[in-house]
Amino acid sequence: MGLSINIELSDSDLEHFTEVLKRAHQTAGSVDSRQITDSARKLLSDASGVKVPEFIGARLAKLEHLIDMVHDVGWGLQDEDKTRVLTALTYFADPKDVIPDSVPVVGYLDDAIMIELCVRELKHELEAYEDFCVYRKEQAAVHGEEANTLVRADWMDDRRQELQERMRRRRERDSYVSASASTGLFRFR
Repeated sequence: MGLSINIELSDSDLEHFTEVLKRAHQTAGSVDSRQITDSARKLLSDASGVKVPEFIGARLAKLEHLIDMVHDVGWGLQDEDKTRVLTALTYFADPKDVIPDSVPVVGYLDDAIMIELCVRELKHELEAYEDFCVYRKEQAAVHGEEANTLVRADWMDDRRQELQERMRRRRERDSYVSASASTGLFRFR
């Protein structure tokens, strides 16, 4: 029999995670995008070697898309959008976790919380990227190509531009709707 546990983060809890992310971002300073995403991939690799609770594993799985979108040449994120995603990922490049990963059962809880916050903040980026990946795979099959080898094609560029414009429009729309958007997690630099 499973047990359902809900975690509600207060405004001060969210402020704490925002401050931790800011410190990680400052610490990362001159770290390049490859080092940041390699650190996040290392977290995934390390976590795959231990048994983590299902609710943590589900969040760790979402981290893969954030990492992939940064370096996907076909997706070609513009610098401003790439910076938003990399800012989110700097937390995973900082060796000073809120909860050390070596703590049994809950060691990845802070990572799962940060991933959940990142996914919520970057929902439009993730939706657009996932739509692009599905489209690329479908069209690659139609064109007799391998999706993972495609970098540029006219039909792919048009769809990429359309999805990235949609992503920015939705992000802008939500920033007007949400009072907390102006103090979002990834708005510092």
